[in-house]
Amino acid sequence: MDALKLFIRLSRPVFLIIGFLCYTLGAGIAKYLGVNIDWGLYWLGQSWVSVTQLSGIYFYEYFNPNIESENPNSTPLSRNFNLPSSISSLLRQIILIAFATCLTGMVTLSIVLFRGYHPTGLVILLMIGVIIGSFLYSAPPIRLVTSGYGELTITFLVAVLLPVYGFVLQKGELHRLLAMTTFPLFALHLAMMISLELPHYASDLKHDRNVFLVRVGWQRSMLIHNLLILCAFLILSLALIFGMPYKIGLPVFLVLPLGLLQIWQMRRIADGHKPDWTLLTSVAVFLFGSTVYLLSYSFWIR
Repeated sequence: MDALKLFIRLSRPVFLIIGFLCYTLGAGIAKYLGVNIDWGLYWLGQSWVSVTQLSGIYFYEYFNPNIESENPNSTPLSRNFNLPSSISSLLRQIILIAFATCLTGMVTLSIVLFRGYHPTGLVILLMIGVIIGSFLYSAPPIRLVTSGYGELTITFLVAVLLPVYGFVLQKGELHRLLAMTTFPLFALHLAMMISLELPHYASDLKHDRNVFLVRVGWQRSMLIHNLLILCAFLILSLALIFGMPYKIGLPVFLVLPLGLLQIWQMRRIADGHKPDWTLLTSVAVFLFGSTVYLLSYSFWIR
């Protein structure tokens, strides 16, 4: 039972939901532009995204050693979990089986998509981009996760490629509304990644993990985090000026107080106050997730 609970946690259900919402956002933009949604194609694409995302998660967990067991800053949304040694071996076997299963599912769904819907070259290119980003993040010897570029890769994959994939699968071409929505999401997702990495900064230094925070430095990363949140809402404001419908963009400003809360928390940590890591990481994830949800909901109901 302990192994099952840890396996579910290692499957990152919160981030699977975020991936689900990002894909839904892309399809919602297509619906807003007058496309009649092909629901069979929609759910096929959604299943492919979720299975590919799970494959990447299990691939990462299998090749990423458990080096965080002594980290007191781990939170429910942490990159690693404190795994008891008695079940870590069993869990790795389960993860390997789960990865093989999801990989088989991804290939099967790809074949069904190619044979049943004959996707365009742009769709195929996006699928290749999602697969490459998912596996190069942790695949040896490249291991983008320890290169300082892993956070940028995952951010581009989740905040940009998934919405674009959901849109192009239905529409078949690009549209400027994609840029208006994905640019702010890119900024918020990268800010979220910085927040999630910050509790592990000392451990990353100890184990020579050259992640984004280590490469850039914690003080500069905090400044970048705050600027990213402000830039996200600035870009959204500019999008409203240059053509994004107000009924789509304005609801997103409901989460601006969460962004300001994150900036305030970062400023306090930089000033030497004791951090609440659980609150910091939870607000970061909720800020990005709620932004995607509000955009997606607005597009779908119009």
